Amino acid sequence: MPLHGVTRLGYVHARVTDLSAAKGHYGSTMGLYPVHETPTSVYYKGWDEWDHHSVVLEEGGVGVVKLGFKVNDPGDLDGIEAAARTFGVSVERMSAGENLEVSDGLRMVTPSEHVVEVYHSMTAYGTEVGTHNPEVFPRHLVGVGAPRIDHALITAEDVKGMDRFFHDVLGLYASERVVTSLDDDADYIGTWMTAGNTVHDIAIIGGPNGKLHHFAFELADWAAIKHAGQLFAMDDVPVDVGPTQHGITRGETIYFFDPSGNRNEVFSGGYVAYPDRPTVNWTPEQLGKGIFYIQRELNERFTSVLT
Repeated sequence: MPLHGVTRLGYVHARVTDLSAAKGHYGSTMGLYPVHETPTSVYYKGWDEWDHHSVVLEEGGVGVVKLGFKVNDPGDLDGIEAAARTFGVSVERMSAGENLEVSDGLRMVTPSEHVVEVYHSMTAYGTEVGTHNPEVFPRHLVGVGAPRIDHALITAEDVKGMDRFFHDVLGLYASERVVTSLDDDADYIGTWMTAGNTVHDIAIIGGPNGKLHHFAFELADWAAIKHAGQLFAMDDVPVDVGPTQHGITRGETIYFFDPSGNRNEVFSGGYVAYPDRPTVNWTPEQLGKGIFYIQRELNERFTSVLT
């Protein structure tokens, strides 16, 4: 069980420059379900997500507003708050309802200047197939029909410090890392961390503080990745890289951009992670193969475009 009861990444709040265009992308192309709207925001969920929402878009700029992680039990918040204060990050209690349909919890500012929230419950909305004799997918999926959010990747000036933060405060563990060497005191170029058995809930790579590289949606398999790529061609979605496969995580992938320039990913595959599995380490000369296993090289846009 995770150290402090964190179960998974629960939500991503992101900024967009044009809410109408964003709704076309996330609603019509990605096939997310809108569950609540205001004049300046829209809340979405995937068809196989139980909770009220997993993606919130706020009009006014680009990039990440905050990330939310769900814990098992309200009592887990006390342990996380104590760990955050020991670690030395800013932490405050948030009241139920500060986030729509979200319980009370904690709000922290990480060493990388990202806002991370932790909560224990969200209003149940239900999946599209229900919990009684369900079908394996909804008959009338729209577009890609993404079932759920999978992970986010952010940048930080001190990757090793962020690895420590997510481990010591939230109880995540690293499934894979890119390290400067195989020495015990090596620095980290990137880290992929999980709260449970998925290969990663959050990843951090070197870069400026406070930035978003991408957030990703889970798809079922390689065929679904290919189908998503076909839909991106139909809808003129700008594709960054793919379809291809990662060496790190072994996931199958396409990276692409929403109309505001935020990078998204569709991701499938990977492997089952567990805390007693040794962390996989990659060294810098193999980074291209680690990120894009088939092409074995990075393009300039992938490493430089952040929001």
